[in-house]
Amino acid sequence: MPYEAPDLAKLTLSDIAELVAARKLPTVENWEPRNTGDSEMRIASDGTWYHQGGEITRPAMIRAFSSLLRREADGQYWLVTPQQKLSIIVDDAPFIAVELQSEGEGSERSLAFRLNSDDLVFADADHAIKMRNGLLYLHVRGGMWAKLARSVYYELADLALAENPDTPSIWSKGAHFSLDAPA
Repeated sequence: MPYEAPDLAKLTLSDIAELVAARKLPTVENWEPRNTGDSEMRIASDGTWYHQGGEITRPAMIRAFSSLLRREADGQYWLVTPQQKLSIIVDDAPFIAVELQSEGEGSERSLAFRLNSDDLVFADADHAIKMRNGLLYLHVRGGMWAKLARSVYYELADLALAENPDTPSIWSKGAHFSLDAPA
């Protein structure tokens, strides 16, 4: 059966919430394998995955690998299984937020994002939106972030400016996020 990416435009936020709840990621944070090495993989700043210099083009492979991704406290990224831990180079952020779905207004708004790995993430208290170096990022899990694609950045900025033209900010699931660059 071929893999099909979720299309946020065709989903309600309830549908997205069900998909988020149904996605069970491996507990990579609990695995401490002794066998370590180099995956010879890299995630470029545009979200493209490479192995030995060649682009990984199969979305299902990227989705599978991304579910095994872990970031250590020292900032090093690893692909982890119960038997093996392989280093992976991440140029900027391991994920790119490529699609946005917004429902509601003001403090009642909910924002859902689809990542280039096809994972779905709601912005909330545990999944903050932050400005870094003039770009917006969304916390995904375990110290890993998704950079917002340019189109998603502009869509989010338009929503924020429509509600708060003087101090761009936005709500999602009861959490408030400033879209201003830190002073």
